[in-house]
Amino acid sequence: MRVTVRLFARLRDIAGSSELAREAPAGANVAAVWSSLVSDFPELSAYEKSISCAVNADYSRFSAAVAEGGEIAFLPPVSGG
Repeated sequence: MRVTVRLFARLRDIAGSSELAREAPAGANVAAVWSSLVSDFPELSAYEKSISCAVNADYSRFSAAVAEGGEIAFLPPVSGG
C-alpha cells in the first residue's frame, strides 16, 4: 500500500524533502514505516526516541496501524520560547 510521509525540521533536512511517498506492506504500523525511512536515511535513527508521530493529522503511537492512502507525520522535539 502507498502512504504519504511528512517530515519536519531536522528530519526534513536529513531526508531532503518534506513529503515522501512510501510503500508499506498490508497491515503495517507507523513503526514499520519509520524503519523503512531509517533504512534509506540512517541519520534519522538518532531521533527515534524523541520524535512524535501523527496518523492522518491525529497524534498517534508508533504501534498505530496505517492504511492505503494514509498520511504519517514525524515531528522532532521543538524548543524555543
